[in-house]
Amino acid sequence: MRIDHEFDVAFADALARLESYNKHLYRPNTYLHKWWARRCGSTFRLVLKALIEDEAARDYYTPGGLEGKIILDPMMGGGTTLHEAIRLGANVIGADVDPIPVLQARASLSAIPTTQLAQQFRQFHQSLRTEMADHFRTTCPQCARDVALWYVLYGLRRRCACGEALIVDSLTLRHNNDGSVVHLDPTTHDVCLDGAVFSHADAKEKRPLRERSNKTCPTCHTPYREILDAPYYQRYVPLAVSGHCPEHGLFFAAMRPNDWAAIQHADAQRSAIDLPAAAFAIGPGSKSRSLHERRIHNYLDLFSSRQLLYLAAAISWLNRQPAIQDEFSVLIRLNLALLVSTALEFNTLLCGYKGYGARRPGAIRHAFTYHAYSFPYTALENNPLYGRRASGTLENLFNGRILRARQWAKNPVERRPISGRRSCAVPIAGEVDAGTEVRRFDELGDGRRFLLIQGSSTRLNLPDNSVDHIVTDPPYFDSVQYSDLAAFFRVWLRQLLPENGGWSYAADESAVEPTTNGSGADYTTILSGIFAECVRVLKKENGRLIFTYHHWNPKGWAALTLALKRAGFSLVNRYVVHAENLASRHIVGQNALVHDVILVLAPAAAGHVTPWQNLEKIRTGDSQEFCEDCGTAVGWLLANDYIEEEEIAHHWQTLLSNVSGDEGIRVE
Repeated sequence: MRIDHEFDVAFADALARLESYNKHLYRPNTYLHKWWARRCGSTFRLVLKALIEDEAARDYYTPGGLEGKIILDPMMGGGTTLHEAIRLGANVIGADVDPIPVLQARASLSAIPTTQLAQQFRQFHQSLRTEMADHFRTTCPQCARDVALWYVLYGLRRRCACGEALIVDSLTLRHNNDGSVVHLDPTTHDVCLDGAVFSHADAKEKRPLRERSNKTCPTCHTPYREILDAPYYQRYVPLAVSGHCPEHGLFFAAMRPNDWAAIQHADAQRSAIDLPAAAFAIGPGSKSRSLHERRIHNYLDLFSSRQLLYLAAAISWLNRQPAIQDEFSVLIRLNLALLVSTALEFNTLLCGYKGYGARRPGAIRHAFTYHAYSFPYTALENNPLYGRRASGTLENLFNGRILRARQWAKNPVERRPISGRRSCAVPIAGEVDAGTEVRRFDELGDGRRFLLIQGSSTRLNLPDNSVDHIVTDPPYFDSVQYSDLAAFFRVWLRQLLPENGGWSYAADESAVEPTTNGSGADYTTILSGIFAECVRVLKKENGRLIFTYHHWNPKGWAALTLALKRAGFSLVNRYVVHAENLASRHIVGQNALVHDVILVLAPAAAGHVTPWQNLEKIRTGDSQEFCEDCGTAVGWLLANDYIEEEEIAHHWQTLLSNVSGDEGIRVE
């Protein structure tokens, strides 16, 4: 098999360096809903191409080649493997313990008439705008015209010995193209343009306004402290609104009586909103701990009253749809529910504001920019129903994540590297990124059919020796507690799609170490069970298990090695490819690994023997060399039966003695 001895690493690197800057633009049909740690689709396409038997179909830009083959991803997450394999004509099976990956795969892999989809979205969107429009209004500060509100900026309340102050990331609101600067007056809260008042704030009691660098009150000289005795949404005070006037264009304005009235009107309705508080309780978890530490115990508290009113209206509309529906209607509703859910990341008071930067990279810093819960100083309340093209609105996300994705799926396009970041588009004639869903294994046919399984992949309802290859991307040890973070979306999807039966599941069956820098015992146990199932269902003679991996922490490598050894795999080959863009917000400025090692494994019983070097140390000065050496060490440990399990962890600690567990950079 070609991948056993050959893989075009240089070409894979060139493609990944292009794609890692904007993965969602290169593979739009896999980005319907938020998920974490997605790998480059181009890398997985190359892996799958290297499994094709027909040499004429192995070229990256040639369609097909896997017709009649069955590809399994037992930890499918964002669904990269499924999309790449079905494009090449394969039948695919995807499994995940979390319902969100299953729903996303069902929605994005199913072919839907875009005309019907767009028509239903317009009805949905118009209904919400009719019901909610009055809540999201403001006025132009120059002509007093009534216009749609774009967003509201809030300051964080902090206490000192002499009272309260409001803390913001920056007093600057915008750098205009003409060189002028819009900013907040720290005393009056007026919005100013180059020092001159542009919009007067309503004459209410005004707490001192400080930038986040001010940790201590200049009056009483005591540190500012968090206010933990108020609900999270009440820990912020609105400071400025933004909108667009047909005559005067984009504006920022201070809070005026009508703006305060709109917020107070929504707050007055908050207690009557038909959302069951008990269903939104925040459970335990490594990432959720940061919420509990701030005395946030319910997801509803993370949203403004206007945002909750909008979400309740969306839930009501979707659940009013007729009970008896055709297949397309069910899929359209699924798409709309996922749209509302993924928009949550841009419509919560966990969102920050980044528009104050001179380069203005965008207004919203979405909730999971750092792959964890973070709490902004300047919080941004978005208007999800804003009519103009704007980040995080339903209309913008529908056009970008659904319509554009479906159009791309009908005619997929790849990139051909030219030089640096320059490339050209290459349409792949004859390919489609869609298939037909089946409910049983025996319904898989000649190709482009998909079977989705929600549940633990330690127990797959698949026959022995039934899968040609397994291509996956397991969680990277303790890097991201996927199930814990995904609960932010699941509690809402459970309301949007209550008939789905998979909302209650055992989160401890997720293949990730539940605590940061944990012992690795849980990770090893779950992965061992999954890999044992992989051995059972994989065709023994030529079947391959292939996945990508990286981590600084020796505990992660030891846990992975133990799991593979217990399951009975041997390493056939390993390749190192570029995987991460150092400009990514969650790893910027860190000593992050930017490469993955691709591990190509076969059941040890098949007799594939590859000689691996016994390394004394692993090179840690370079990301590529580090991943390459770690792959070599995995191969050597798997190949030597005399190595006892308790020796594996010690061996990894010795190899990585100059890398402590605490230095393991969480790059996912």
